[in-house]
Amino acid sequence: MSNINNQFPTIAILGGTGKEGPGLALRWAYAGYPIIIGSRQLEKALEIANELNETLGISTIKGMENKDAARLAEICVLTVVQSAHQAALESLAEDLQGKILVDTTARVDFRDPKPPNPPSAARIAQDILGKGVRVVAAFQNVPAHALKKNLGGAIHTDVLVCSDDAEAAQTVIQLAKAGGMTAYHAGGLDNALVVEGLTAVLINLNKLYGSKTASIGVTGIGE
Repeated sequence: MSNINNQFPTIAILGGTGKEGPGLALRWAYAGYPIIIGSRQLEKALEIANELNETLGISTIKGMENKDAARLAEICVLTVVQSAHQAALESLAEDLQGKILVDTTARVDFRDPKPPNPPSAARIAQDILGKGVRVVAAFQNVPAHALKKNLGGAIHTDVLVCSDDAEAAQTVIQLAKAGGMTAYHAGGLDNALVVEGLTAVLINLNKLYGSKTASIGVTGIGE
């Protein structure tokens, strides 16, 4: 496993105690990134951080309340449930200024999966946070079950990265690569609505074919 590299930006996983957050944290910590697990409840954040540290045999993953995690990180990744999306953004707006925020939200009901109505979750985030935050939509289609397997190896899923800021999009593409995923800049924040909708398609595929790891792949683009 890679050693912690101080040149890597610190990543805060906000709402990082659910299904997606710990998996992303595990892969990035394995790749050497300093990680902070954020939660509204400090005890939950510390519990997940301790579990991930134990899994990797390290002690560098920290657990904090969301606000503290956001302030200390350079890149923040929002992995809250869709019902908490707006409230989380509003409560963290001040702490996120000057950061890149990666919004992983797909506003899809797992019981009745259908594409969401516009605007995209990431566009909502950008409107709430203002120009001081560079919002990037990514990882909505990555199956949580796949993230904790084959650490250090590839995940057979592609990531569509949407942002109005090309530099921020490239930063997140590099994060995806560090986590064993292939990623592509798929346009601006409004395009993220389509990416959210793909989550509804993948959920239906999982249900129909008895799987938990349906994902997307992009073909026809050279390296």
